[in-house]
Amino acid sequence: MATTTILLREDIENLGGRGEIIKVKAGFARNFLLPQGKASLATKGNVKQIELERSSLLKKSAHEKSTADAQAEQMKGLNLVFERKAGETGTLFGSVTTMDIAEALQAKGYEIDRRKIVMKDAIKETGDYTAQVKLHREVTLDIPVSVTAEGGTANNDAKAGKSLKVESTPDQPETTDENSSVDSES
Repeated sequence: MATTTILLREDIENLGGRGEIIKVKAGFARNFLLPQGKASLATKGNVKQIELERSSLLKKSAHEKSTADAQAEQMKGLNLVFERKAGETGTLFGSVTTMDIAEALQAKGYEIDRRKIVMKDAIKETGDYTAQVKLHREVTLDIPVSVTAEGGTANNDAKAGKSLKVESTPDQPETTDENSSVDSES
């Protein structure tokens, strides 16, 4: 297989860090890395240029890491709670995705790209979960996520296997829409 030697312009997960010279498949470089500006060909001129820029890149990387550390400190006590429609067994009608978590973080004042939020799968049942937020290549933060059924306490009852029946109390007679529409017609 044909490989190409490239110079990375930014950190790419599972590939390498900014400024590294690596070999990748030619098609990956030609179709993805080069057009998106994530890498450039590792020519002598480009390598010299990146070596000249290396000190400024190191300073920039250190600044980004310190900013990410500070943001992680601010977000440490954060707990996200989602209230969604769910069935009797705790299965959600829909799911909680990384986009939902990113929107919840934005509502709390944190601008996090949804692609930096890592979850194994979308959340499809009520319960407590953990979402991992990658603030920097070296800084990750685990955020607890609680998903409850609408009404709040259905989560615990559904997990325990109890049926969620709503019974009327003797003080409040049970009414339905049919009865109320019949009464209004008379």
